[in-house]
Amino acid sequence: MTEKNKIRKEWLNIRINENELSIIRNFYKKSTFHSLSAYARNNLLKKPVIIKYRNESADELLSEMIALKNELNAIGNNYNQAVHKLHILDHIPEIKSWLTTHENLHQSFLIMTKEIRNRMNEIYNQWLQKSPLPNH
Repeated sequence: MTEKNKIRKEWLNIRINENELSIIRNFYKKSTFHSLSAYARNNLLKKPVIIKYRNESADELLSEMIALKNELNAIGNNYNQAVHKLHILDHIPEIKSWLTTHENLHQSFLIMTKEIRNRMNEIYNQWLQKSPLPNH
């Protein structure tokens, strides 16, 4: 196509009511187009129009997973701070004994939270690859 044919200087005006405009805009927002003009042009010329598909149940699951991940991080941080404070007080025999006894539990907790966090990240990344991101 020559450069002259690529320039869009012609206008096509149509009249529609508010309801029709609302419907067209809703379809446009669900598409991958960055302008309403490009969306309308492709529709009128019967060219492919790509519509983003959003799985609302997956969106809800993702939101829940993000909240759980944030909560898990907060619990882990609080737990680490508490154990750190106990290590500072290791001159008290009862605390030193408790720390020694529960060190395996502490390490298991850290390993398990890391595994959960990693698995949540994997699921999140898989979900992102399957779902198109909304245009901003």
